[in-house]
Amino acid sequence: MPKDLTHWISGKHFEGTSGRSGDVYNPATGEVGSRVPLASKAELDTAVEAAKAAFPDWAATPPLTRARIMFKYKGLIEDNADELAAIITAEHGKVLSDAHGSLTRGLEVVEYACGIPELLKGEYTEQVGRGIDAWTTRQPLGVCAGITPFNFPAMVPMWMFPMAIACGNTFILKPSEKDPSCALHLAELAKEAGLPDGVLNVVNGDKEAVDAILDHPDIPAISFVGSTPIAQYIYSTGAANGKRVQALGGAKNHMVVMPDADLDQAADALMGAAYGSAGERCMAISVAVAVGDAGDRLMDLLKPKVEALKIGPGTDNDMDMGPLVTGDHLNKVKGYVDIGVEEGADLVVDGRDYSLQGYEEGFFIGGCLFDNVTTDMRIYKEEIFGPVLSVVRSPDFDNAVQIINDHEFGNGVSIFTRDGDAAREFTNRIEVGMVGVNVPIPVPMAFHSFGGWKSSLFGDIHMHGPEGVRFYTRQKAITSRWPTGIRSGAEFTMPTMK
Repeated sequence: MPKDLTHWISGKHFEGTSGRSGDVYNPATGEVGSRVPLASKAELDTAVEAAKAAFPDWAATPPLTRARIMFKYKGLIEDNADELAAIITAEHGKVLSDAHGSLTRGLEVVEYACGIPELLKGEYTEQVGRGIDAWTTRQPLGVCAGITPFNFPAMVPMWMFPMAIACGNTFILKPSEKDPSCALHLAELAKEAGLPDGVLNVVNGDKEAVDAILDHPDIPAISFVGSTPIAQYIYSTGAANGKRVQALGGAKNHMVVMPDADLDQAADALMGAAYGSAGERCMAISVAVAVGDAGDRLMDLLKPKVEALKIGPGTDNDMDMGPLVTGDHLNKVKGYVDIGVEEGADLVVDGRDYSLQGYEEGFFIGGCLFDNVTTDMRIYKEEIFGPVLSVVRSPDFDNAVQIINDHEFGNGVSIFTRDGDAAREFTNRIEVGMVGVNVPIPVPMAFHSFGGWKSSLFGDIHMHGPEGVRFYTRQKAITSRWPTGIRSGAEFTMPTMK
């Protein structure tokens, strides 16, 4: 029987009271593994009240004390990494090694948050005027919220709440209703690490919960990762309600393969970047731009590799790729492959009819590879979010750059080349937020910040790293004088320093 999940409010499991729930599937078998409560506005209000009540004491907690809790939290995540990865695989479907890798990338943000005493240090200037000193501080905002996608049930939430909490805020996490169990276990471990009740809360839900977050007057900041239409909705609605919002949207990440590139290396890089996690990554490479005579040689390498992909349940350590997250998403991806064929692209490898004995009801699809894709096709323009790689032919470097710069999205991009001048020119001219040179998935480390350009980001502050500290705090500037002697009376001019 499917198990019933809960919310996590004020340090304990909180039964759903809305009467609404959603199914959480095991993608490998197609069976319902659990049911998740879908919160009402009243349940979201309860979580906000808990977070609001916990905020004053937590904000007053010394940053060093917060850091020590983060250190304990880091250790607990490491100790429970196998269990967390298994939860991710059970609900998302990605292979265990990939689940571990994504958990590690989230853990890096926890490690960064352990340095919060240093990160929150302000600036001080003595004697800006005679007997006058000036300094700045960064102070927490209050109750912050995060709305996260299904594809990284550990990593993306950990891009948000560790930084927010370390900065002195309290937090409400609304994970994807498709795979919510990992977020609940992360909250349990945070309490075990010593995090006070109410500082981290998990509210499961759908659009009703999201709209309640957007409308709530006691939530001043919202972080979001998801599709571009929803990101734009989150940003516009939140900003209209006076909130600061960072909303990361969709992507169509390109990889330029120059004729001088090591093509064996480039083909291997494309395989991992396009088909890892079944393509369900916002940084997946979904378009290869083959320049000059690189195209035919690249296709000769890619076709047998895609046909040889090992696809099966994520619990099998020999697999390269697991199933897609739900049956609906499987149908959507297959529909895009149908569209590509109708539009005239060459379907070199067709994975639509993939079936695995014993897992016939699972949400599996084989790797798909298109050649001679053109920029007017929907499979080029739109985010498919599945194991579908499109190869676009480009006559030269300048045309390849123009193709990418003309695209709606600007999340991530890579170039594979042995030419340092071409690489330098590419990184300078390309209109994309995250760029890799002979690196297929250029996700910044936790001590930098993650974010795209154009329709891949709404708001001007990227996620985690130094930008995360900026987003989850506000600056206060103080100018101080301790006068001596007789006051000279009122001054009616703009004060200047002498």
